[in-house]
Amino acid sequence: MLRFFRSLPILVVAVVFFAAANAARAQDDTEFPLVIQHALGTTTIKKKPRRVATVAWANHEVPLALGVVPVGFAAANFGDDDGDGVLPWVAGKLNELGAQTPVLFDEGDGIDFEAVAATEPDVILAAYSGLSQADYDTLSQIAPVVAYPTTPWSTDWKEMIRLNSSALGMKKEGEALIAGIEGNIAAAVARHPTLKGKTAMFVTHLDPFDLSVVNFYTTNDTRVRFFADLGLEAPKSVLDASSSGVYAGSISAEHVDAFDDVDVLVTYGNADLLAAMAANPLLGRMPAVKNNAIVTLGRDPLGTAANPTPLSISWVLEDYVSLLAGAAEKSE
Repeated sequence: MLRFFRSLPILVVAVVFFAAANAARAQDDTEFPLVIQHALGTTTIKKKPRRVATVAWANHEVPLALGVVPVGFAAANFGDDDGDGVLPWVAGKLNELGAQTPVLFDEGDGIDFEAVAATEPDVILAAYSGLSQADYDTLSQIAPVVAYPTTPWSTDWKEMIRLNSSALGMKKEGEALIAGIEGNIAAAVARHPTLKGKTAMFVTHLDPFDLSVVNFYTTNDTRVRFFADLGLEAPKSVLDASSSGVYAGSISAEHVDAFDDVDVLVTYGNADLLAAMAANPLLGRMPAVKNNAIVTLGRDPLGTAANPTPLSISWVLEDYVSLLAGAAEKSE
């Protein structure tokens, strides 16, 4: 190769290297400066971020999935079996990248602004979050912030990837990541044809000692949106509650007939809850309860991953789809 370049006229060599340098510069600078609009304002990112921090739930999974290790992200406060603040799919990715666990922000009492600032980030990713305007304004004094596109906690996993990857100047890589996950989902669903055409609802929480009210997530919540990814449909009661834009609804057990079109019910609970529901004179009338077409989730990684995120989907997909398919079979 060196002999080849020596054989070229000096002018040609200069042109070759000049073109190569310009191509590299164009690749680096094409996306920057970039402007991202979101629900809390407009964010300008002047150059490609090198130090990436994330706040709130799961935003760190986007850079990790794209091979970028954040300088800090929120510690897991739900479903963390070993209490180290890192969920198993995140730990697996860090190990794959040969990286140590970065700074973990304790968000038990809200965002730790001082801890975020101490990591000296170039950008702060929060596409899936519940940031208030005050939170956003404070974080913006540290670094450019990417907030949610419309409403708090309603950004689905695809939107999360698109927004956060764009902020990193990795929009194409983000789209490739989405396509890969969609392929995995399609393959898993194809193995469980009983899901097709079934309706499902996700109940937020039921108290075995007080079943007078049924609280549930609407189609504005990411857990329910994931049902659609898996080929499940939303029943009329959920669709009606979704129209106002809220991400949770509530119905008195006296009106439980509204759930007659629910084939599969998903909730957090255990065998005690199932027994209480079956014995309850109102909830026991629900077809899903009569058929025991119920998936109960715990405060563990599987239960946590039912709220889909870029790294958790592939980790939980087969187990979760199998549980849903088993419940769907009972509804027939």
